[in-house]
Amino acid sequence: MATQKKIPMRKCVATNEMFPKKEMIRVVRSKEGEVSVDPSGKKSGRGAYLSKTREAVEAAKKKNSLGMQLETTIPESVYEELIVFIEREKLK
Repeated sequence: MATQKKIPMRKCVATNEMFPKKEMIRVVRSKEGEVSVDPSGKKSGRGAYLSKTREAVEAAKKKNSLGMQLETTIPESVYEELIVFIEREKLK
């Protein structure tokens, strides 16, 4: 009898939908308060997950759900970096 490997699920802070962790993009706030996109999902700090869609990034920006989750102000450059990352993923 083969045991099925458990797939780690995470909730998108913009849409509140659950997705497998691998299908999400992590945004992390370091101890120094620096916010960055974490494609590897391994950086230390407080993390929040977003669906890999432009709509999710725009919703997170509009509702400030990333900012509330990470308890900090999210720079415009982080949203731009997220959109660039998502567009690049689509081309793969």
